[in-house]
Amino acid sequence: MLFQRALLAFLALPGVVAVILPLFIGDIDPFRWPGTFFGVFVLLAGFALLLWCVRDFYVAGKGTLAPWDPPEQLVVVGLYKYTRNPMYVAVLTLLLGWVLLYGSPFLSIYTVSFAFLFHQRVVRHEEPWLRKTFANDWDQYASSVPRWLFR
Repeated sequence: MLFQRALLAFLALPGVVAVILPLFIGDIDPFRWPGTFFGVFVLLAGFALLLWCVRDFYVAGKGTLAPWDPPEQLVVVGLYKYTRNPMYVAVLTLLLGWVLLYGSPFLSIYTVSFAFLFHQRVVRHEEPWLRKTFANDWDQYASSVPRWLFR
């Protein structure tokens, strides 16, 4: 049952935000310039990072990436040893890949908008919930691992 919930959350959330909507936006952007094939490599890197994070949520956290079905344990393994939000970094990497592949200003705006929205969500909702739910474990983790990529 957990696997089905994790798969559904994966398809519903990053599937829509990082695949379906970017394909649509890239196709309709009238201001596209010639993209670069390098975007495919960035897309593949983002997808690999995202799968790694989803796996860690499933295996180590006993939950999914969905806000309505979060991990039961604080996830501090894998990429979570280097940044507290590798899943958001992975989604932004995917979006950057689409920007490079399509050469789309609309996708650039979409990507920057999601970076802002992710930061707001983390600061206003996720971190307070994590602090309340995992107390001392969260405080120790948050003090030793950067929120994003660098301190």
